[in-house]
This record gives sequence, structure tokens and C-alpha cells, in this order.
Amino acid sequence: MPYQPIDHYGVIGDMRSVALVSKNGSIDWCCLPYFDSPSVFGRILDDRKGGYWSLSPVNDSKLRQMYLPDTNVLVTRFFSDQGIAEITDFMPVGREAGGQTEQPSRQLVRIAKSITGSLRFRMECQPAFDYARAGHDLEFSPDRRIVKFVHEQQNLHLKSPRPLTAEQNGAVLEFTLDSGEESAFALLYPLAHDIPWDEPVDGPTLLLETVRFWRAWAARSHYRGRWREMVMRSALLLKMLTFLPTGAMVAAPTTSLPEQLGGVRNWDYRYTWVRDAAFTVYSLMRLGYTEEAGAFARFIQERAREQVTANDPLNVVYSIHGRTDLAEQTLDHLEGYSCSRPVRIGNAAAGHFQLDIYGELLDSLYLYDKYGAPLSYDMWLSVDRLLDWVAANWEKDDQSIWEVRGGRRPFTFSKLQCWVALDRGIRLARKRSFPTQGLSWLEQRNKIYNAIMTQGWNDQLGVFTQYFGADAVDASLLMLPLMLFVSPTDPRLASTVHRIRKDLAIDSLVRRYKMEEAAPDGLPGSEGFFTVCSFWLVEAMSRAGMAEEAQLLFEKLLGFANHLGLFSEEVSLKGELLGNFPQALTHLGLISAAYNLDRLLG
Repeated sequence: MPYQPIDHYGVIGDMRSVALVSKNGSIDWCCLPYFDSPSVFGRILDDRKGGYWSLSPVNDSKLRQMYLPDTNVLVTRFFSDQGIAEITDFMPVGREAGGQTEQPSRQLVRIAKSITGSLRFRMECQPAFDYARAGHDLEFSPDRRIVKFVHEQQNLHLKSPRPLTAEQNGAVLEFTLDSGEESAFALLYPLAHDIPWDEPVDGPTLLLETVRFWRAWAARSHYRGRWREMVMRSALLLKMLTFLPTGAMVAAPTTSLPEQLGGVRNWDYRYTWVRDAAFTVYSLMRLGYTEEAGAFARFIQERAREQVTANDPLNVVYSIHGRTDLAEQTLDHLEGYSCSRPVRIGNAAAGHFQLDIYGELLDSLYLYDKYGAPLSYDMWLSVDRLLDWVAANWEKDDQSIWEVRGGRRPFTFSKLQCWVALDRGIRLARKRSFPTQGLSWLEQRNKIYNAIMTQGWNDQLGVFTQYFGADAVDASLLMLPLMLFVSPTDPRLASTVHRIRKDLAIDSLVRRYKMEEAAPDGLPGSEGFFTVCSFWLVEAMSRAGMAEEAQLLFEKLLGFANHLGLFSEEVSLKGELLGNFPQALTHLGLISAAYNLDRLLG
């Protein structure tokens, strides 16, 4: 079958992994048991080899998809002349995660239901283990209601209410449901050996328990402002992208969805970028969620303790378990989404030098200390060491927030975030009376400020530039007022925002930079509009007193989300979603922009 548009997918998850479910009822991406495990279903990256789990009526239907309000439970409806069908997809949340479900396995549950009419359904489960690199065997129970997909490194168990049939190397079932009838299926990844496989799937109970968990979490939000539905959808997504066992947060749950169809800008985002996770913490705290911030702070404290010496920088990206061995490799046997090669796993950014992560991290820790819980002394010791490193190393060139592969430069945004790191460290030390050699921090903070105002400012053009001595602007400069570096109404900022809108923006859509003018990123091809930059523009404008115009742009931007309110990384020239999906950075930008815009509109 042809590849589904990226915006045709919804996502379900249990804070350990996710599954992408298309509008036609097919699960085309899922890695088990964790976000960064090898894929079990990967048809989104190869529609012939990748593997899938489909469940839908056999007749042609009109399709609609929605989430049950304030949950991550996905409902897909099929409308035809024969009647109305419904597929409900979710991943139960176990008691160890605060849920109500007692489960010795990770589960994907699918409930097929006939709302009206007598409808014929077809279920096909065709896993492809290890990114479709490994085969597997089938083992059926005596009544054929259970099939085990046996792979040398992992097993999956599919439970069905009716006997299954082997087809190719998977299991299929065709069945009829009369009006009001339903059938529940479950795919289980066992965590123990004593699982009672003969027990049927109790779909209604699992659904109720899962709905209760997500609605209880959503009810803790303090946000009561405009656009609440979009804000809460973003918050629910960010929570779903949290890896509960460690507190890490993935940038996106997919790999290699392209930034340009047929292009090579295809990356693996199933890891924890310090930058993205820190921004996520910041956004969730604004809504009243502090537990996630505390868990991430502990994750970072552990990573800081693992540094070999005080002279080692913090890593840019970690696995969800805290590993740094994320060697990038290509999977050449997969054709990629819509023939966009290569498909990559791992990420070379793990070896990059990016100075901006310290500012984003310290800003989130500062806010957590202010709005969440006071930082511990042991955490302060880690912060103290990190800031000493920043004070000694901020003048070095780096590879920027955009992770360019064309060489290091003195990027203005990186210098800004080094200033933020030292500024927040100084504030923390003063507020909490922590012991520190803070005079050097103050001295270096002031040096950074002056450097940005002189070397990062192009007096001839009257704008802040992408890097010291450059002529090009960069959308990351929209963060200058958001980080409290300059006043939102400062004339220097106003002229920079004006230039960004002129050079990089078309209506509400904003590019990161002009490829032909900016620092070379070392890659061929092009990309679309970077959605988080659009939300940064909205927030910068709203803070500068242009709230009504910013509101118009913001509401236009919301129209580029898919039917479920989800965004990927980019928007193409045709308005399609591009890049890994759904992306945390975009959704946290939405939350921040909505929060500030609502506050300023009064």
C-alpha cells in the first residue's frame, strides 16, 4: 500500500514506548519494549518489509480519528453504507507508573466495535523484528486464540477472541460484529515467565483504567486559559514522551521521517537531548506539573556524576537509560519513508560540541527550584561544577542548537545560553546562599553580554546575527527576550525581529535560517519551515506589545496541526507535516507561546 501522509497518524503510549496508528487502522511504527528498542512494526519506513498490525472493516469507509478528551486513548471511526465501526487503541499504564492496571507485560490493546450494522472486519499482525532484519517463528496455542511470535532476542504474544490463521509469517483473522458487539485484541511484550496466557483480554476494564489514569493526570493542570484543548493535547503528548523509569524525555518517538521527501536529512530522535528535555520541563512546570521536572533533574544529576573529570563537558544527547554510545548507522535494507534514504539509527550529535545546552538546563533547574522543590545540596554541587566549566569554556566555537555538520563557529545563540547558565547560577546561589566561587561567574557573565552586544551585533545591518561576524539572521535569535537577555521592546531586538520576519518568515511560518547565507550545515538538500521557530516568533511579538497580531499568527499556526492537534518538526511548502513525528520541541513551543499570549491578552 502507498505510504500514508505523516499527518494521518495518531500516537498512543505508556511512557516507555509508543505506537503510531494511521487513520486507516494500521499500526505502522512501534518499538518494544522501549522508545529506542529495535522496531517491531516499521511500515512507515518501508511499506513492504517494515511490518504492521492492521485492524479495520473490510468495506470502503470514510475515516475520522479523535482522542477521548484529556487522554491518550485513540478512537478511529469508519463510516460506510453498511454501518459505523470503531477501533479504540491504547497502551495500558501499569501500577508502577501510577496507573490502575496490574500487568506483567507491556501491552497494546485494540478494541473493534460495530456501532451500527453487521460489519465484517479483518485483522492482520505481521511483525518484522529488529528493523526488519530478523526472522521469527510462529507458535499457536491449541485453540489458536494465542500466537507467539518467537524471535531469538524477544517474543511477542498476540491474544485474540477468535481462532487465528497463519498467513505469510504473521496471523490474520476475519470476523463479523453485529451492532453493539465488540472484540478486544492485545499484543503483549512479556516481562515475566509466569504470565497466564489463557486469560482473555478484558478490553472494557483495561480501557477504563487507562482513561482514568490520563484524565487524573490532565486534571492536575493549572492552565485555564485560551486554547486549552491544544495546550492539553501538547501536555499529554509530552507526558507520553517521558521515559518513566529514568525521567528522560525523548525528542520524538520516530527515526528518519524526512525533512524533505526523497532527501537525506533523516535523523533518529528517539533519545534525550538535554536542550529539548529542559525546555519540556519548563513548559510542563508552567502548567503545574513539577514531578516530571524533579525526575529529569535527577536524571541530569546522575549524568553529571558520570563525567570522568571536571573538564569534561556534559553530553548533548543521551539514551533514555543514560548511555552515550549512540553511534550513527544506516539501515540500507529499508527504502525509507516515501523512498527517503538513508534510514538512520543512532545519532552523531552524541559526539557534538554544543554550548547552548547549559543555559537551557540551568534555566529549567532555576525554575524548578522556584516553582517545584528546592534543589538539594548534592544537586548544587553538580551545578557548581558545570558552571565552572561554562565560565572557562564559553568562548569556544561550537555546532549550535541546529547541530550543523559544516564546522564550528561562535554562534550567537550558544553564547546567549552560556550567559543564561551563569546568570541563573548566580541567582540560585544568591537565593539559596549556596557556597560558590561566584565572582568568576559574574565576571564571565558580563563578558558574554558585552561580546553578544558587540560581536553578535551587526552595526551596518542593525541586527543580531547567527554567529559573531556574520551577516545572516537566525530564528534562534527570537529567544533573546524569552531568556530575559534583552527587553522585548529593545530597539536592537525590534530590528532583528523585523529582519527575521522579512528574510525567514512567510506569514506565520518561519525557517531556521537561509541556507545560502548562513553557516553551512554540511548537508545537501533543503528543508521546510521549522514549526517551533514560528511559536518563538509569536512569543517574541506578544512580549513586544504586538499581542493582537501575535494572536492572529498563533491561531493560523494551530491550523497546521494534524486532525488530532499533533505537529511534526517541520511544515513543507505544500503545508504537509515533515520530519519526525510528533515532536516534543514543537509542542513545548506551543505551550509557552499560548501561556504568554493568553496572559498578555488578559
